[in-house]
Amino acid sequence: MKTWGRLAELKPAALPRFPGLWALWGPGVVWMALAQGSGELIWWPYVIAKYGLAFLFLLIPACLLQYPLNYEIGRYTLLTGESIFQGFIRLNRWFALLLWALMTLSFLWFGAFASAGGTALAALTQFPVGWTERGQTLFWAYGTMAVFFIAILLSRVVYRLIEWVMTAVAFLTLIGLVLACLHPQVIAAVPSFLSGLVVPQRPLPRPWDPADATKLLAAVTFAGLGGFWTLFYSYWLREKGIGMANHMGRVTGPITGKPEVIPNEGFAPSPSADLRPELRRWQRYLIIDGGIGVFGNLLTTLMTCLLAYAFLYPEGIFPDQYQLAVVQSRFFEASWGVIGQILFLLVAAAFLCDTWLATVDAVSRTQSDFLMTYFPAARKYPYRSWYVGFIVLFTLITSITMPMDQPGTLIILSALIGFIGTVIYSAGLLVLNHRLLPRLVPNTPPPSRRSLAAIAVSCVAYSALAIAFLIIKFGWI
Repeated sequence: MKTWGRLAELKPAALPRFPGLWALWGPGVVWMALAQGSGELIWWPYVIAKYGLAFLFLLIPACLLQYPLNYEIGRYTLLTGESIFQGFIRLNRWFALLLWALMTLSFLWFGAFASAGGTALAALTQFPVGWTERGQTLFWAYGTMAVFFIAILLSRVVYRLIEWVMTAVAFLTLIGLVLACLHPQVIAAVPSFLSGLVVPQRPLPRPWDPADATKLLAAVTFAGLGGFWTLFYSYWLREKGIGMANHMGRVTGPITGKPEVIPNEGFAPSPSADLRPELRRWQRYLIIDGGIGVFGNLLTTLMTCLLAYAFLYPEGIFPDQYQLAVVQSRFFEASWGVIGQILFLLVAAAFLCDTWLATVDAVSRTQSDFLMTYFPAARKYPYRSWYVGFIVLFTLITSITMPMDQPGTLIILSALIGFIGTVIYSAGLLVLNHRLLPRLVPNTPPPSRRSLAAIAVSCVAYSALAIAFLIIKFGWI
């Protein structure tokens, strides 16, 4: 028991030279593409379709709250090569164990992402002919999942597959949304929409529904990725080999990829004459890459909200959950014909189908990393064996749970875990990077006061949102 959750000291190694932005393109785009599957297509468009511009002014601040978290998560991996969960283990093994347990609970039921993409594809193709809408949705959901599962097994380096698919999805959705927003009805709504970003619409266009309070809070808190999703950024940066992560191995496919040894502990930069200027280049990269994810996500969210404001809000239609995409596509069909409907459903399918792929990969990475770091007995088997085992396990779980309706209690529990988890790990990030990390990597300059202030603001904001969620959801007033 005493050896559980204990890591050796970081090994000294040279900080690699910064190879340029283009060579490190990817993690921010993956973050952006994964974020496109929830808030952009569900929560924010729903709020806008129902209440117009009353709450739009919250969108930009909500997205910017994620920026300090992204940077701090990336900075730990940059300076040590370790994942953020390894950092939490170094901070306190019981704290890390609690976070791991919460994260595991929150991702037990993510089959809905595959079935959500199947909804758009079923509406687009109406295939298989003669099947019910539910049957068509499950057909495409299982088919998409099978294709991605086989692709993971055949990949030489799994992250390259993830990066390629997510980059394609990010650009497809961006181009599709831009084209959709060129519709005359949308252009006419732009001036009032832009004013709503600054001045909230008052009074409310329709009576406030208390049941929408949690949806609004979820939209604000999970703008971008949110919850435990944000922590996955560390694993994509590590696979890309940023900073000290260049000394770590990569996850290779079990069929075509040659296995690599992935160390259980990370590395600390050795002193050198050009350490500080090189480190500044890497830190600028983190700012730019994190900005691609945050601001790219903000742009796509603004466009989906604009579409909801232009097409759904005037008609008084505010469908819930993933049917929002299907209903929105009918407005395009009425205005632009079949081509308009196909365009929007392709965008919606791209939004949603990639989410299962990125989620099953990231959750499997996190589980493998935590088990091998926290429990020494798990190191009897290589990292790739654990990773593939979890891929198979979560694919089976998804296959079993996907046909089921998600129980309301589980949805509430998942949202609650996400709120609590965000508050806990935000505070953990602050202590980890601004107290412990300077001692782990003494040759590097200490973090700036600006970064400390930024992460502190995010911690306070997420704590306030979590309290508001508990008060509204459970009537603690």
